[in-house]
Amino acid sequence: MRNILPKRNNKNTKDNKEIVAFIKNIFGFKPGNIFLYILALRHKSAAAKISDDTKDSNERLEFLGDAILGAIITDYLFKKFPYKDEGFLTETRSKIVSRSSLNKLAQKIGIDKYLATSNNLALHTSPTLLGDAFEAIVGAIYLDKGYTFAKKRLIKYIIDTHLNVEELVHTIINYKSRLIEWAQKEKKVVNFTLIDEKMLKNNQHQYVIEVTIDDEVISSATDYAIKGAEQLAAEKAWRILHNTEKET
Repeated sequence: MRNILPKRNNKNTKDNKEIVAFIKNIFGFKPGNIFLYILALRHKSAAAKISDDTKDSNERLEFLGDAILGAIITDYLFKKFPYKDEGFLTETRSKIVSRSSLNKLAQKIGIDKYLATSNNLALHTSPTLLGDAFEAIVGAIYLDKGYTFAKKRLIKYIIDTHLNVEELVHTIINYKSRLIEWAQKEKKVVNFTLIDEKMLKNNQHQYVIEVTIDDEVISSATDYAIKGAEQLAAEKAWRILHNTEKET
């Protein structure tokens, strides 16, 4: 990952041209307002404060993009699966827009090569920043070109090109829930225990969760959120118990 910060007074800088090329290669169009996309690719760690409560970062675009992406995915699934019920549609949408799924997608299309961050911020210390940036780009496309344009581009160049929706339908995402359901069925007691918490240099917390079944330690995992560590530990336990290979 490298820093690409905007030079606001020069629209023809090399960095700006690289971002234009990136958007065109991935989404199939040339940006109208390039500075929306530069902002979408600026993490808060590389942002300048513009008021007491606001930084010149991608957080507002991420908020907007999250809503736009959710609407697009909902519409897409509603039409793709005309006979499926609300529960199926909700679960499938959750799988597509989950932080894990969006992070993998963002890395696949190369967002990490263009995301501006502080020099001391690494992907492993902020595991959601790529997915956040992808949502910010969605927000930028919406503001730049409108909802209909954003919908068509995301379906054609992202969903149909980079996501296997049929495969996602059969993918287990919430391993914690699945593990709890299995334990109840098998009349076993499963517990998720926080066994360690660390404060890192960048003021982020790191949590270690341990999974036990009938007081026997099955697995443990580390993440920067308790829920994330629980899911990772649950996935490890599920695979150990069922002797399965990691799903792709």
